[in-house]
Amino acid sequence: MRPARVPLLVLGAAALLGLGGLVASRSARPAPAPVPAASPPPPVAAPVLASPASGYVGSARCAECHEDEHAAWRQDWHARALSAARPEWVVGDFANAHYQGTSSEAWMTRRDTRAFMRTRGASGALADYPVDWVVGGKRMQDPLTQLPDGRWQVLPVYFHVTGPGAWVDYSESKQGALTPEHPFFWTNWQRTAQHACLDCHVTGLDTRYDRASHQWRTGFADAGVACESCHGPGSRHVETQQARDIVQPARVAPAEGLAVCGQCHGPHRTLFPSLDAPHHFTPGERYEDRYQPLVVLLDEERSGDFFDDGRPRTSSFEYQALLQSRCHLKGGATCLTCHSAPHAAHGSNELPPPRPGAPVGAASCQGCHAKETAEGARHTHHASAGAPDCVACHMPPTVTGVLDTFADHALDVPVPGNTVKHGIPNACNACHTHAQASPASMDAALARWWPRAKARQARRLRLADALAVKTARDSRPALEQVVLDTHEAPSLRGAAARILAQRFSRDAVPVLVTALASAPDAGLRSEVVAALAATHVPGALAGVVPLLDDPSLWVRQAAALALAGAGDARGTQALEALARAPASEGLPLPHIALGQLALRQGDFTTGTRRLERALDLQPYNTGVLVLLADAYARQGDIRRARERLEETLRFEPQNRGARRRLNLLRGAPGH
Repeated sequence: MRPARVPLLVLGAAALLGLGGLVASRSARPAPAPVPAASPPPPVAAPVLASPASGYVGSARCAECHEDEHAAWRQDWHARALSAARPEWVVGDFANAHYQGTSSEAWMTRRDTRAFMRTRGASGALADYPVDWVVGGKRMQDPLTQLPDGRWQVLPVYFHVTGPGAWVDYSESKQGALTPEHPFFWTNWQRTAQHACLDCHVTGLDTRYDRASHQWRTGFADAGVACESCHGPGSRHVETQQARDIVQPARVAPAEGLAVCGQCHGPHRTLFPSLDAPHHFTPGERYEDRYQPLVVLLDEERSGDFFDDGRPRTSSFEYQALLQSRCHLKGGATCLTCHSAPHAAHGSNELPPPRPGAPVGAASCQGCHAKETAEGARHTHHASAGAPDCVACHMPPTVTGVLDTFADHALDVPVPGNTVKHGIPNACNACHTHAQASPASMDAALARWWPRAKARQARRLRLADALAVKTARDSRPALEQVVLDTHEAPSLRGAAARILAQRFSRDAVPVLVTALASAPDAGLRSEVVAALAATHVPGALAGVVPLLDDPSLWVRQAAALALAGAGDARGTQALEALARAPASEGLPLPHIALGQLALRQGDFTTGTRRLERALDLQPYNTGVLVLLADAYARQGDIRRARERLEETLRFEPQNRGARRRLNLLRGAPGH
């Protein structure tokens, strides 16, 4: 969030669980064409592992008492979320395979039992990089290599398992041409697994970065999503063997059970930095105590991972989709309503095994919708074999993930009208693809067969009119209705609040103030506070002051940042308190804001000290690194200024500001 007059220089959050998109593979199995000689490769050594986060014991200890569950889990893909690159786990073709893309090229080979990928590094020189780990393998397998500084980098091309079996570069298709200056070039920070992958692909992650030596150390209890990812750290339970000392997701409160799955099945902002292992989410906690889901917006920019009606269009956003479903909002459904545990008997995707002859979707839905399931064709108005499956109409495969499609977990009725007006895909045309089946004709058929569907469709029509960029000029009434609708998903209300402030500023304030007074959800409160701050309207933050004592740390921080940014001393005092208190001292944002305020007041000693503390917590924050470089340069400390700029380029080689400043410093006294 960005309060008025105190821009926060935090690293923007991204969709960390996948870089979806479509690409045409040019993989070939014959031996590669001759290539220029490679430069000396990085040292080939076993990946260095540090200790796991405190309290984690590893799945092998769990197996001592839970042998059957452990054996069943080993057969599930959760166990293969990350695997050592041993031959039995590597599914990609490394038998002299070759891939040629627009901006990437790779040759895959084996030496004894080790797999290698020859490709161009940041300097443009070819080198052979050992594949040390592989991510996944059910649909797509991503190879990782460990660089000499301890970073685990995602190599440029991945193996598409569920297709014809081919190497693909789906990052290129989504991001465009990937030169070494591009954030998503494979050697850069956005492709560092410690930042983008491991939090959800290992158990008990503890990643550390030494600012002096520029070295990474990474530890975890298990590669893959193991027992303690869902049941919590097991050290206490191992000692006592008491049920109260371990988490059973099916027996905790529904919101806490949902959080167990939501921690990974939906990109999010983290309250504390990713390097702060003691403050990572653990099962049994509330989701909102650690995370805020990314919905529609990515920081202040529009995310490409959502349709204009607020539904996720990209896989791995199942949590965001379910939160806005009527099944969740009215029926209290969670992931565990339909899915079983990875170690329990299940069919595809952790769904309970269907009864003989029963559609897969009906097996999940009939518990709550027995009447509709029993009606069969009388409800569906379709006679084809797949039509009685609830999933076909209410969870259509309109969500993309790399080269595959996935079910839409927003669990809504089809809305062909949004296809006509906004180009949003609908369930009807996912099956009816012939020329006569236009979205308009599907909309007319829906009106004839399910007259009551119009009331359900109105919600998505309103959301699209509110959120879509093409209708932005006339979107104020729809946005205001979404923000004030207490029956709407809080996550969508929060996104609408931010967009309302962006588009209509001063006119947005009365609606935002009203929404803040009736926002029981902590995530919604913090989003409305950020929206009010973004309007820059004098007096808009009057109702924010009481939130300095809010039960939610997210909300207290948002209120303090907003008020301090507006020049209110109460906000600055609250930031000071957050920066001192043991429970919140690890938050980077209060230190950053206080550092900026001190620099503006000419207090460089305090300002640099505050910002250095923020970097201890979040060393990859390039905005803070550049700000510190400027502060040191103004004090004549050219050595430190140069060091901070060089560190900026380690994380963001394409940072033009850092490069420009370094060029200027070359002629400065003391260089």
